[in-house]
Amino acid sequence: MKAGLFVLVLGYLLSQFYRAFLAVLAPFLQESVGAGASDLADASGTWFLVFALMQLPVGWALDRIGPRLTTAVILALGGGGGAILFALAQSPQAIVVAMALIGAGCAPVLMASYYIFARLYPPSAFGAMAGAVVGLGSIGNIASAAPLAWIVELVGWRETVAGMAVVTLLVALAIARFVPDPARAEQPKGRGGSLLDLLRMPALWLVLAMLLVAYAPAAGLRGLWIGPYFTEVLGLDATDVGAATLIMGLAMITGSFVYGPMERLLRTRKWLIVGGNLMSTACLLALWAMPVSGFWAATALMSGIGLFGATYAVLMGHGRSFVPPHLTGRGVTLLNLFSIGGAGLLQMVSGQVHTAARDAGVVQAYGAIFLFFAMTTLLGCAVYAFSRDRLD
Repeated sequence: MKAGLFVLVLGYLLSQFYRAFLAVLAPFLQESVGAGASDLADASGTWFLVFALMQLPVGWALDRIGPRLTTAVILALGGGGGAILFALAQSPQAIVVAMALIGAGCAPVLMASYYIFARLYPPSAFGAMAGAVVGLGSIGNIASAAPLAWIVELVGWRETVAGMAVVTLLVALAIARFVPDPARAEQPKGRGGSLLDLLRMPALWLVLAMLLVAYAPAAGLRGLWIGPYFTEVLGLDATDVGAATLIMGLAMITGSFVYGPMERLLRTRKWLIVGGNLMSTACLLALWAMPVSGFWAATALMSGIGLFGATYAVLMGHGRSFVPPHLTGRGVTLLNLFSIGGAGLLQMVSGQVHTAARDAGVVQAYGAIFLFFAMTTLLGCAVYAFSRDRLD
């Protein structure tokens, strides 16, 4: 089990790497294949949307086939194949298709570990264990910052991505070798066993509303916008972008580890999540009000968004607490669909917001993105505030 969870963490590390590496590759992709900010926003958003749509078949496969083959096969074909296509890309459209494949390949990795936690461990341990996986896997977020910038400068972006394709295939093989399949839960007689049964639970909908918007600001900014913002608005170079993304990535990791223990200490999930997202919103509004604030102020505010907005694992635990055991796979993937799908959808909309505001000036265009993410997060908090708190 330890070896299996270790390789699943490695798989999630790759997932975090791929969702965030466009921020560092942006200037190289613009020069090599003509991919502008809007193209990369579409590519990043496509990663998240395809990842989200894959949650439905992945949930079915986890319950019916098990996490081992589900994860290994999809990661190898989608993640490995998509990375190869990315390395060979000659146009912005090819980058979008490659990101779609990579998003599909990464879709089952985290949910496989959550499925194992939900099936084999006490419910009270879910939040802390889920947060630990997110925190450890977020090392991939760090790897896609300054280390990636250094390697790309050393060997080139195509060679770097090709190397990542090899690593992805090796991790998929390790998952096929080491990940166990827990015994399947028996479906109670007279109880439903479909996704529709989950959607008939009113308690879930308020959690889903928060999941739809909570991850989007950190994912959107760290995954793409922080790079162009630092270069176009603050006039900084790739080294500064690498440093800022590294610091923001560390903040996101810290948040992932801190929220699990805090829910047990404070004995609440709901108000911990609301408070954290309101703090993240405050950082977004500060960036909107002071978009030309210098390297350290901007990095601190970006890091605050990553730290305070790291409520994903606690939100997943809140939603999972309403899901019956025989629907564990479909339950956790439905929750993840809303989280990742929301990030993808809002990322694509943020690209349109940026384009629409561009005529007013470069500074105003990025300010519009910060305000957009702040308003959607506030709306999610307003809906989620009516949810029922639950600690299992």
